[in-house]
Amino acid sequence: MTRDQQLPGQSGMRSPEQADGLPFRPRVLATARQVAGAAALAAGLLGLVSLVGWVSGADVLKEVLPGVSVAMKANTAVAVVALGLSLYVISRGRIRPVALALSRAAAVLVAVLGAFTLGEDVAGAGLGIDELLFTDDTVQRGTGAPGRMAPNTAAALMAAGAGSLCAGVSRIPARVSQILGLAVGALGMLRLYGAAYGVPELEQFRPYTGMALHTAVALVLVGTALFLVRPGEGPAALLLNAGTTGALGRWLFVTVVVVPPLLGWAVLVAEDAGLFGERLGTGLLVFGHVAVFTAVIFTTLAVGRRVEVAHARLEWRVRQNDLLQAFMEHTPAMVFIKDLEGRFLAVNTRFEQTLRLSRKQVLGRLDQDVLPPDLARQGRASDLAVLAEGRPVQRQKTFALPGGQRDFLSTRFLLNDASGVPYALCGVYIDITDRVAAEREVQRSHRRFLALLESAPDATLITDGDGTVTMANQQVKRLFGRAPGDLVGSDVVGLVPTARRRRHHALLGAYLRLRDPKPMVVDRDLYGLRGDGSEFPVEVSVSSLQAEQETLVVLTVRDITERRRLEAERAERYEQQRRIAYTLQHSLMGEPPRLPHLPCAYRYLASVRDPGVGGDWFDVIPLDEFRTGVLIGDVMGRGLEAAAVMGQLRAAAHALARTGATPSGLMRALDAFVGDLADQLVTSVYLVLDQGRQEITLCSAGHLPVIALPPDGPARRLEAPVGVPLGVNDAGHAVPFEEVTMPLPPGSALVLYTDGLVERPGTDIEAQVDVLTHTVDDALKGAPVDDPGTLDQAADRLIRTLIVDADASDDDVTLLLLGAPGRRLPPGERHRS
Repeated sequence: MTRDQQLPGQSGMRSPEQADGLPFRPRVLATARQVAGAAALAAGLLGLVSLVGWVSGADVLKEVLPGVSVAMKANTAVAVVALGLSLYVISRGRIRPVALALSRAAAVLVAVLGAFTLGEDVAGAGLGIDELLFTDDTVQRGTGAPGRMAPNTAAALMAAGAGSLCAGVSRIPARVSQILGLAVGALGMLRLYGAAYGVPELEQFRPYTGMALHTAVALVLVGTALFLVRPGEGPAALLLNAGTTGALGRWLFVTVVVVPPLLGWAVLVAEDAGLFGERLGTGLLVFGHVAVFTAVIFTTLAVGRRVEVAHARLEWRVRQNDLLQAFMEHTPAMVFIKDLEGRFLAVNTRFEQTLRLSRKQVLGRLDQDVLPPDLARQGRASDLAVLAEGRPVQRQKTFALPGGQRDFLSTRFLLNDASGVPYALCGVYIDITDRVAAEREVQRSHRRFLALLESAPDATLITDGDGTVTMANQQVKRLFGRAPGDLVGSDVVGLVPTARRRRHHALLGAYLRLRDPKPMVVDRDLYGLRGDGSEFPVEVSVSSLQAEQETLVVLTVRDITERRRLEAERAERYEQQRRIAYTLQHSLMGEPPRLPHLPCAYRYLASVRDPGVGGDWFDVIPLDEFRTGVLIGDVMGRGLEAAAVMGQLRAAAHALARTGATPSGLMRALDAFVGDLADQLVTSVYLVLDQGRQEITLCSAGHLPVIALPPDGPARRLEAPVGVPLGVNDAGHAVPFEEVTMPLPPGSALVLYTDGLVERPGTDIEAQVDVLTHTVDDALKGAPVDDPGTLDQAADRLIRTLIVDADASDDDVTLLLLGAPGRRLPPGERHRS
């Protein structure tokens, strides 16, 4: 065994075989790889012969005993060929990238094929892969679904494909592919045992397809190849190394493989003679023996490996005794050895440098001969204490040395001979001056921390990761009525009312589970418990403190009873104001009239910035028996000012519409009205729906397009001229408002809305209008528009689609849906109209 093999941790390692401390003969490893390649080729050849049988229709190639035994299925043959090629490529050692890629692809193909087939058996359904290549004409002989391989074959192929894939990746430990190889070989051997012992239950699991005999042979070969393809690693290394472990393992393995089958055969002979029971019990017993013996083998190998490594290390340490003196010379501690009378036998360089004494001055002399009187007296007293107690003595001491005062951690112990009789005394002195200074600084820091903790104005508690209080300041007594000393060692949730402790404990646990917990303040639904049992609301600041061994949690608790009272008062005042604003908005907008010939549905969502108050409005104005005016608008701005302007405009527009004003005339009048107001802009659209003539006339002042859904077509925007917003024109130059009339078939639906429905930061408003159009088409296409309930449902769907959070809308949203069932005039009435 080489030095490098004996010293796994030393430099000079040259191969993976030596990394585990196991010796190998290169010839054995090469032979093992050749055996793996030969087994892979033999398995592939078996699959190829069967595949040729499927191509030529020769049963003798598909079945070992034509007409009697089960045939190797076509999918199985393809998988075995692929496995053979994949493992043969890996066994070659140095592999080109193209060959490695083909090998991995073949392994993946086999694993997927096995997994899919196993899935078919589990699910009881076909995926169409069983007879993908050939029609199965052997279904009458031990076959379930036509063309489907046995479930144990599918499981073995899935494991073999995964093992081949792992074997080709050097980063994956070899034991993974080798264990999978053992499993594959075991499944094949189980089938062979069934054939040898005449146990059909081991050949076929009813009602599934049975495993072909040559398939079992191929699986054994594939398992052998998987186990030996990386012989210098994993379990194979335990079996093939040149040391005691390998020899022991090979003998045990041969014993396991040969002896149990022979015993099983002998038992079956006896059973046939009527001496024993069922064959099935014997077959399973033999297989169980093999499995147990295999586990015993590798357990023994692992133990043997540890013994060999330990033996190698022990030999190395024995040969390194000449390094002990070098170790003493280079250790940072003072080391000396004395005889039992106190004479110095050996000292190291650090001893000479610290005491400023050479070895010639020290060796062979007593303490009082070379050391100052105080040091000599202390040294001899320590020697006598160790001799009296008979065990190591460790103390911390301070000495006044030539270089100044230093702190040392001294350890003195006896050196005993083989019979246990002490013959010398060894002392090791470690200079801990810097450490002692650091500890003193830590103590000073701790005192400063305690002073800072006590100066905090709020109650502060420090807990460990389990929530146990480790420290608390005096403010805790003022807040909770309990002394800080009484809280140390108790659970912090004891300061929480009993009914709320589970939630508080969960919050603390969730905070500690954060990867990088940041300081945070929690004041929602948190309560403290005073000593008299009364509860009070608290605000808790939570932060983490990284200690040497654990993470501590700092909890700063503040009584917020007065804050909660003020918040409740503010909330009550806010709610009163909100109700007043909502009443104002509702009175300004009013309710649209319920017209039997014009069903409608509307939604209004107020902005969260000014709850209940905004500048959106709409109005439905009956003009005569067949004509109805519909108006929608949006005053730029928010709050009470916008609502006041909206109320004036709604009243003016309603009055103008009742006088019979055309849409363009009404817009001109409203434009003049808005122009008299300071810094106001309004968008609006007014349309007159004539159900007698089945037409619509509309005029838009900078408003978003109206969406119409005809009964015989998709939803679309109404193409109409869009004028400037109200309030833009001045007295010197005015952009005219244009109106347009277009047909509106009976059964149509109209959708009017404000920009709050479709305008979102970071989105294109045109794209949002397209989303609205498509949603209208989906919600109302083919639905009865004369049913208000249908319109209501459509309105809800539009809001859900366009508004992410209806309770947090950033702008006023107004939506109006109208259904136009149609009321065509008789010819005479139409002419008079």
